[in-house]
Amino acid sequence: MRQLRFAMVCASNQNRSMEAHAMLKKHGMNVSSFGVGAHVKLPGPSQKEPNVYKFGTPYKTIYDDLTAKDPELYTRNGLLQMLRRNMGVKLAPERYQENRDQFDVVVTFEERVMEQVLEDMSHRPQVSLQPVLVCNMDVKDNHEEAAHAATQTLKLCQMLEQGGEWEDCVDAVVAQFQQETGRRLTYTICYY
Repeated sequence: MRQLRFAMVCASNQNRSMEAHAMLKKHGMNVSSFGVGAHVKLPGPSQKEPNVYKFGTPYKTIYDDLTAKDPELYTRNGLLQMLRRNMGVKLAPERYQENRDQFDVVVTFEERVMEQVLEDMSHRPQVSLQPVLVCNMDVKDNHEEAAHAATQTLKLCQMLEQGGEWEDCVDAVVAQFQQETGRRLTYTICYY
C-alpha cells in the first residue's frame, strides 16, 4: 500500500491545520501543513488589535512575544498551549502559496481557504499532471472544534490511504465518511 502525502491547510497555519497535522503525524502519516492568508493573525487583547506575524516566524518567537505581552490573557484563551503544541510539530507556520511540494490530498478547514487553494492551483503550471484531491470540511476556528475535526481528518485520511488508488475510491470513501461522521465534505480534483 502506497503512503499518501497529505497537506492540512487553514488560514494561518496555527490551529485547525496544526491540530490535524499533529494528529496525522502522531499516527505515522506523511503530512505537512500550511496557511493561505497574507500573514499569520492571532487574537489580541481586542478584535481590533490582533497579533500579526509574517509566515516563517518561528512558533517559539510568537510564543515568547505573547508571553511577554500578556501571559495571563494568552494562557486563558489557549494560545500559549496551542503554540507549545505547534513547536512540537514543526518550526514555523508556512504559506501554501509559497510551497511547491506535490501532495496526493489537500484538506482545508474553511470554504474560503479551499477557494484560495484552488485559485493558487489554477495559476500553477501543470507539469506532471499528477492528480491531487482537494477536500474541505468547514470547522469553526476554536480549540475544541479543531480537536474534534482532527480525529475526523485522521479517519478520512486513513480511509483514503486504505482504499488503494484514491482516484478509484474517492466517491465511495467520501460517502462513507459523511455517513459515519455526519460531517459534510466538498471536494474536487486538481492537477500538478
